[in-house]
Amino acid sequence: MRFFILFISTFLGSVVIAQQTNDQAFQLSINKVTTTIKIDGKLEESVWQKANMIGNFTQNFPFDTSYAALQTSVAVSYDDNFLYIAAICYQPKKYIVQGLRRDYPNGTSDIFFMGIDPFKDKLNGFYFAVSPYDVQKEGLIFNGNDLSLDWDNKWYCETQQYEDKYTVEVAIPFKTLRYKSDSREWNINFARNNLLMNERSSWAPVGRNFKLYDLNFCGRLNWDAPPPVPGSNISIIPYLSGASNKDFINNTPTNSETQVGFDAKVAITPSLNLDLTVNSDFAQVEVDRQVTNLSRFELFFPERRQFFLENSDLFGSFGFDNINPFFSRRIGLGSNVNNGQNVKVPIIAGARLSGRINKDWRIGFLNMQTAKSEAFGLPATNFTTAAVQRRVGIRNNIGLIFVNKDELNNKNSPTKFNRVIGVDYNMASNDGKWQGKLFYHRMFRPENIDQQYASAGSISYNAPTLNVDFGVENIGINYKADVGFVPRTGYLRNSATLNYVFFPKGKISKWMNTWRIGPDYDIIYGQSNKLITDWDAGIFFRVAFQNSAEIFGALARMDYTYLFSPFDPTNTGGQQLAAGQAYQYFSNRLGFNSNQRRNFFVNINTRFGQYFNGTINQIQTTWNYRWQPWGVISATINYTGIRLPYPFNNADLWVIGPRAELAFNKSVFFNLFLQYNNQVNNLNINARFQWRFKPVSDFFIVYTDNYFANDDINTIVNNRSVKAFQVKNRAIVAKLTYWFNL
Repeated sequence: MRFFILFISTFLGSVVIAQQTNDQAFQLSINKVTTTIKIDGKLEESVWQKANMIGNFTQNFPFDTSYAALQTSVAVSYDDNFLYIAAICYQPKKYIVQGLRRDYPNGTSDIFFMGIDPFKDKLNGFYFAVSPYDVQKEGLIFNGNDLSLDWDNKWYCETQQYEDKYTVEVAIPFKTLRYKSDSREWNINFARNNLLMNERSSWAPVGRNFKLYDLNFCGRLNWDAPPPVPGSNISIIPYLSGASNKDFINNTPTNSETQVGFDAKVAITPSLNLDLTVNSDFAQVEVDRQVTNLSRFELFFPERRQFFLENSDLFGSFGFDNINPFFSRRIGLGSNVNNGQNVKVPIIAGARLSGRINKDWRIGFLNMQTAKSEAFGLPATNFTTAAVQRRVGIRNNIGLIFVNKDELNNKNSPTKFNRVIGVDYNMASNDGKWQGKLFYHRMFRPENIDQQYASAGSISYNAPTLNVDFGVENIGINYKADVGFVPRTGYLRNSATLNYVFFPKGKISKWMNTWRIGPDYDIIYGQSNKLITDWDAGIFFRVAFQNSAEIFGALARMDYTYLFSPFDPTNTGGQQLAAGQAYQYFSNRLGFNSNQRRNFFVNINTRFGQYFNGTINQIQTTWNYRWQPWGVISATINYTGIRLPYPFNNADLWVIGPRAELAFNKSVFFNLFLQYNNQVNNLNINARFQWRFKPVSDFFIVYTDNYFANDDINTIVNNRSVKAFQVKNRAIVAKLTYWFNL
C-alpha cells in the first residue's frame, strides 16, 4: 500500500507538467457540403477538388523523427446523414493485403485508417480502416489504446487504384457513431500502414513506442456547426436458422430444429444505445482455437458473439485478465452436471443499455435470461450486470460494477445466487507514458464466509528507451465469481518486467530497428501460510529488424512450483505428483517471426529444458501462405514432448490445425479449419460459408464434425472401446440474418 501511495503522488505530480498536445497543435476544419457526394473512390466531386487537404504525415515506424516517405493527403466534409473522408495514399501499385474478408488482423495489410474520439476524453473512440482493395475493418477503442475488432456496424467506402497511389472515399452514417450532438469539437487522427516500405505514419504524430490508434495523440476536428442529430435510429436484425445434429456417442436419433429470433438496436440518444435479443442463436460464431494445456487452471477463450461486443469494455475491463468479475461467455454456456462438459444453454431474451450520458459519465446495464435444461441438470438463471464509469481529470476514471447470477426456483441451493460488487480506478498520465490501475471487488453468496474478495494494482511506464511493468494481487480463497473469469484463488502475487530498449546507429540501423533486454519475475504466495507456492524469473530479449522479422526469447528461465494438490504435469490422466512437494527447474525459450510482408511467412516458438522432475521439448509453429488477394492458407503444428521418470506418464502432445481463410470476392467467404488434439482425444472439422449480401446482412452454412483422435481402451462407446477417427458428433447449421433500419 505504501508503494501505491508513493506511486499516486508521483503520478499526479507528473500529469500537471505543461505541454502542447496534438489536439492543440494539429487542427482541421470540417464544413457542411450542399452537393451530393457519390462514394466511388474517384474524388471527382467539387468539394474534394477545392478542398484544402491536410498532409505532411509523420513517421511512427521505423523512425518517429521524420516525415513519411510515402505521403498521404486527407480531406473531410459532412451532410445531414454522413461524415465523409477522402484520402490520397501515395505508393507504387504494389500492395500487400491479408485477403478480401473484412476485419483482418492488424499489421497484415496496407491500410488507411482513422481514430475518432467524439467526446475528446482520449479514452474511448471508433476505429475505421480500409485496404487498397476496398476491404473494411472497424473496431472500438477503449482505455485510450486498446482495440477490439469484434464490433460490426454499417459504413461505406470505395477505393480506386492508380500507378502511383490509391484513393479512398468513406461515408460513415451518423447513426453508426455515438456522440454528443451539441459539441463542435471532436478529436481525430488519420494514419497509414504501408508494408511495401514497412512504414507506419500519421497526421498527428505518434511516438514509435505507442500504438498508432492511441487516442491520446489525436488532432482536433472543428465543426462549422454542431453535427446533425440523427433521426430515429432503430435497427432490427431478425434471424432464421435450421440445424441438424447427431450424437454418435450415445447413439441418439438425429435431432433437427428450426429457430427464429432477433436482435434490435435502439438509439436512446446519439451516445446511448439499447440492445435487445430474443431467442438468441450464435451458431455462426467462429470455433475456438485449441491449445495444449499444461497448467493446473482454466484457459481463457475470448468472446465472439456479436450481441455482447459493443461497449464490451464497459462491462468486461474491470479487474485484470485473470481476475475478471464479468466474463460474458458464462452466459449461454454451462457445465453438464452428468459429465462436466461445457454445453450450450438457450438464451430466452436479453437487454443491454450502454453508452454515454455526457463527456464524463458512461453507464451500462445488462440483463439476460437463460432457460432451464433438464437434460444437463441446469436451472433457469438470470444474469444482471450494471456498470458506471466516471472520468476524473484528463485520462483517469473510476468505475463501479455489480454482477448478479440468480438461479430461479432453486431456493435451497448453496449456489442460489452469486454477486460481485467492485470498484476500479484507472490512471494515465497526459503524455501517455504512465498507466496504472487499482481495484477492490467483493463477492456475496448464500453462505457468508471470509476471504470473498479480490484486490490488485498495477503500474506501467512506457518511454522510448525504458519499459517497466509492476503489479500486485491479493485474491481470497473463497472468491468464486460465477460470472467472471478467475482461474486461481487464495494467493498473493507480485510481478514485474523491465526492458531497456536500444536503437542501433550507423550501418547496423539499416537492418536492425531495435533490440531490448531485461529481467522478468513473478512470485505467488499461498494466502494461508504466506509461503511461496510459485515463482519464475528470467532474462528476456527481443530483436526487431527493419524488414519486420523478429527474434525473441528468455535465457535460463527458472521456475519454482509447490504443489498444493496432486498434479499430472502432462494433463493426460496419468500418475500424479504428490501434493506438498516443491520443484525447481530451468528452461530456455526462443522464438522467431519471419518477414511478415512476404507471401510466405512463419512464426516459431520453442521451449526446452527441465520440467518438474523431468524434461520438456516444445515447438509451436505456424506456416502461412498469403494467396493475394484471395486469402491465407496456414498450418499450425504444436508439439510438446514431456519425459518424466517412472511411474509417471511420458507424453507426446500434438495440436495440428491446418486452416484456409478464403474470399471469392468482398461478399463471399469460406473458412475450413481442422484441429487434431490428442491431449483431449479430439479431431474437429469446422467449415463455414458466409455470403454478406448486404451490409451486416449474412447467410451462413456451418458444418462441424468431431472424432476421437486416438485409440483408447479405457473409454467405452456403444459397447466398444474407442477407435481413432471414430465419430463423436456431427452437425450442420444454416442461418440467415438481415439488418433492417427503421
